[in-house]
Amino acid sequence: MPRSVAAHRQAVVELLTTARAAKGNLRLPLLEALGKALAGDVYAPLSLPPFPNSQMDGFAVRSAGIPDGGAELRVAAPVPAGASPASLKAGFAAPIMTGAMIPDGADAVVPIEKATPNTFPEPAAADALVRLPPVAPGTYVRHSGSDIETGDLALAAGTLLGPAQLGLLAALGLDLVEVREPFRVLLVTTGDEVVEPGQELAPGKIYDSNGTLLEASMRQAGMEVTRTGISDDNPDTLLSVLHRYTQDPRNPVDIIVTTGGVSKGAYEVVRQAMSGQAVDFLPVAMQPGGPQGLGTFDGTPFLGFPGNPVSCLVSFEMFLRPALSQVQGTPAPRPVQRARLAEPLTSPDGKHQVRRGSVGTDGILRMEGGAGSHLVHALARANALVQIPSDVTELAKGDEVEVWML
Repeated sequence: MPRSVAAHRQAVVELLTTARAAKGNLRLPLLEALGKALAGDVYAPLSLPPFPNSQMDGFAVRSAGIPDGGAELRVAAPVPAGASPASLKAGFAAPIMTGAMIPDGADAVVPIEKATPNTFPEPAAADALVRLPPVAPGTYVRHSGSDIETGDLALAAGTLLGPAQLGLLAALGLDLVEVREPFRVLLVTTGDEVVEPGQELAPGKIYDSNGTLLEASMRQAGMEVTRTGISDDNPDTLLSVLHRYTQDPRNPVDIIVTTGGVSKGAYEVVRQAMSGQAVDFLPVAMQPGGPQGLGTFDGTPFLGFPGNPVSCLVSFEMFLRPALSQVQGTPAPRPVQRARLAEPLTSPDGKHQVRRGSVGTDGILRMEGGAGSHLVHALARANALVQIPSDVTELAKGDEVEVWML
C-alpha cells in the first residue's frame, strides 16, 4: 500500500534529525548570517532603549512644575542626540532632540509646536524664556527597557535570521551570531539519456534540467551543494561516484540526493546501486513524484527522487524543503493560502495531487499545463503548487483549494 505524503515527510524529518545531531554551529558576522537559523537562545545584554530618550523634538520638563494653566520657564542648555545632559533644574525647560537622553529631573517632553514661541532659541541666547502647556508624566518619553529589558529572551534558538532579527542583534551591540551549520548535500543526476546543457544533443538524448532545478532550490533553501556531474546507468559507476565523495574526509557530505532510477523499470540504476544498503524504495500516494527512495548509504542519509523534472521539484518541495524548515529552522516554510479555481479539474482517487498554477492579484487560480511530470515550461510559468488531497477527485470552477506560493 502506498505511503501517505505526511508519513513520508515525517520519515524525511527523522532522517534529517539524525543528520542534524552530528553537525555543529558556526559563529558568523551578522550579515553573513542572513537567511540562516539561530543556533541557540540569545538574551539581551542590555536594555532597549538603554536610557530614557525623547520621542519628539521639544522641551524636556518636570511635569509637576507646570500648573494647569501652563507656565513660563527659563530655557536650559539644549540636549542633542548622543549627549549626556546635566540634570534639569526646577523652573527650567531643556530643548531636546528626538532620540536624545532625558535629563535627570525631567519626566516629560512638550513638542516644539506646542511651545510659545514654537522655535528653539539660539544656543547662545541668554535668559531665554518659553511658555509651555501642562503635560502628563511620561509624555513623549521612550522609557529604558520599553522595547526589551536586560536579560530578556531576544531571539529563540531556531529563529530564521532576516533583516529585522539581524537589526535587533546589532541594536543589542552584537557583531557576531552563532548559527546552525548548513547541511552539505551531494547531488547526483543519473541517466544514459542525459547530457549537460551546452553540449551537442544527439538523437535520443535530453539536456539535464534536474541538476540546475534542484541545485537552485537547495541553495535557495540554504544548503551547500556539491554536484558530481551526470552518472550513467551503470550501477558500478554510480557506486564509484558516491564512494568518491562520501569517503573523502576533506569534503564530507551530510545528505545524498539522486534523481532518476528509482522506479520499477529494467534500468533503474539507483535501485540497483543501493542493493545491500539501508535504503527503501516505495510508492508514495502522490502525483507527480510517487516513486521515492529513502534511507542511508554507508551511514549517510539518502533521498532518491524520480527523474522527471516536475516530479523531482515536487519531491523537493513536498519532502526535503519542509523537513529542512522543521529540523534546521531554514528556509522559511512556503506561504500557504486559499485560492479559487478558474476552471474545474479532476484528480486521481487515493493520490495527493500537486498541480502547478498561477494565482493572480484577484485571488483566482489558473492552472499551468496539465498533470504531466515533464512540463518544465508550465512549471516555469507557475507561482504556486496546488494541493489536492487524496480523497478529492473533482473540483468545480470557483471551488477553493490550498496553494503553496513559490
